[in-house]
Amino acid sequence: MDWFSSFPHMDDDRLRLLKKSIDDGFRTFTRAYGDGIEALFSPLQSFLIWSERLLTQTPWPIVLVAIGLIAWVASRSLRITLGAVATLLLIGYLDMWMDTMRTVSMIFVCTVIAIAVGIPIGIAMARSDRLRGVVNPVLDVMQTMPSFVYLIPVVMLLGIGRVPGVIAVVIYAIPPMIRLTDLGIRLVDRDTLEAADAFGSSSWQKLWKVQMPLALPTIMAGINQTIMMALAMVVIASMIGVQGLGQPVLKAIANQYFTLGVFNGLAIVGIAIIFDRVSQAYGRRLQKHREVVHG
Repeated sequence: MDWFSSFPHMDDDRLRLLKKSIDDGFRTFTRAYGDGIEALFSPLQSFLIWSERLLTQTPWPIVLVAIGLIAWVASRSLRITLGAVATLLLIGYLDMWMDTMRTVSMIFVCTVIAIAVGIPIGIAMARSDRLRGVVNPVLDVMQTMPSFVYLIPVVMLLGIGRVPGVIAVVIYAIPPMIRLTDLGIRLVDRDTLEAADAFGSSSWQKLWKVQMPLALPTIMAGINQTIMMALAMVVIASMIGVQGLGQPVLKAIANQYFTLGVFNGLAIVGIAIIFDRVSQAYGRRLQKHREVVHG
């Protein structure tokens, strides 16, 4: 006996009709508002082009020195700085510099957008349990939804290109930014907040002068996780026209080019390690500073 045949389910014709009506509705919406939505994202397109040109057209020694300086200022670790520079030199030696710079520019733009959108939402969640109850299930869905699924509505609305790729990456990578901002603010010691109240601080002053500085190490952990998730999405985003290290990997999969895939995959890993080590070291420095100030 087929036990599943007795399971209650929607009639096939009704199910087909439901799917067709949803698809037709989305197509109608796309035709009606697609151009307007695309125009809305033109500043993002300009930002992407500027970021990519900055990294790809600047002479490589200047970019190398700049990244080395950023790594040193953030980490104050000679080992991490030399590791970052050596990794980039190896990437350049293996002729992957331009693709790497395109990937770094995309990750930079995605991270800036995630910070600009995620931190205000995290702050609002920390201030309202009701909003947190609404947003948390949405974040759960965003984190568990297969990454390929994000590409479908974005491509239908905006077509193939860098902007839809960036939007898909941001949607995939932003949940840790929101969650850890909310968590960091909620973990601020109550006694510290009561002291701020005793000094007559307004809620705005309390947020920017007490809660945000104390939550900064946790927020930095959120930025770190957002960067890692954005890098994990690089290969998938290349399917809709995002240039960078993901496209050679995709080409290697299609044509069975083993070395091309491995080298570009290792370049993505190298960039991920640089971002991870530098941001973690900066987060630890912030944590130590907080312990010194409040210890």
